[in-house]
Amino acid sequence: MLASNREFQFTEADFEKIRVKIYNYAGISLATSKHDMVYGRLAKRLRALNLKTFNEYLQVLERGDQKEFELFTNSLTTNLTSFFREAHHFDILNQQLKNLRSVGTINIWCSASSTGEEPYSIAITACEAFDSLRPPVKIVATDLDTNVLDVARLGIYPALEVQKLGPQRVSKFFDKQADGRYQLKSELRNMIVFRKLNLIEANWTLRGPFDAIFCRNVMIYFDKPTQLKILQRFAPLLKNDGLLFVGHSENLYHAAEYFKLQGKTVYELAKPATDGR
Repeated sequence: MLASNREFQFTEADFEKIRVKIYNYAGISLATSKHDMVYGRLAKRLRALNLKTFNEYLQVLERGDQKEFELFTNSLTTNLTSFFREAHHFDILNQQLKNLRSVGTINIWCSASSTGEEPYSIAITACEAFDSLRPPVKIVATDLDTNVLDVARLGIYPALEVQKLGPQRVSKFFDKQADGRYQLKSELRNMIVFRKLNLIEANWTLRGPFDAIFCRNVMIYFDKPTQLKILQRFAPLLKNDGLLFVGHSENLYHAAEYFKLQGKTVYELAKPATDGR
């Protein structure tokens, strides 16, 4: 049973309807243990709309209020990230980029960019691999949450977070702002195009092939059938010698037809295409 001493009426039926909505739209599979999280995040929307029950809020969504549905989705999206999270991936990427020095433009897709720390870590790695602020690398960074994309486009972060990168990286890749925060230099921001993209929507607004795809700590929010559908769509977007980076707690055993393990949570195509990609 859900707690009854709450500000808003929130029934088991309300929770189940919310689970169905976010699954059908974003593929996110909310465990039954997440009702407290759902209540806490969506209660803010009820206050903003001056509603008294979750049933009333669900009626707003049912009426097709697209802006509110976007806010609903943003509320239920988890955005835990940091610069150079799972650092070994960037060591592998650095070597891959050095190996691709002669190929021309290198294309990378960061499929869950959150507030931008991951794609900017990719950009910094590219600058270091080529010893240049203008490496021949283009990054497409996508996310379902429009709020985090707005933060990512600015590329401004708290001093405490940025300074963990060390003084050399900070001075080379960031500009200190008047308020004490740090912004990525324009050269790095210009390497990245941020777009909204829903991984389970029928038509993705991007085209490959990519030299690398980052999809880290995303699959854990999907059930196995949804994961497999996404991975099936990744395969033709990856170059024959491309790499797929996933999170430390994720594995692709159920997609062995498409990807094989190349290194620690790094995969390559199981069956490279014959079209010269």
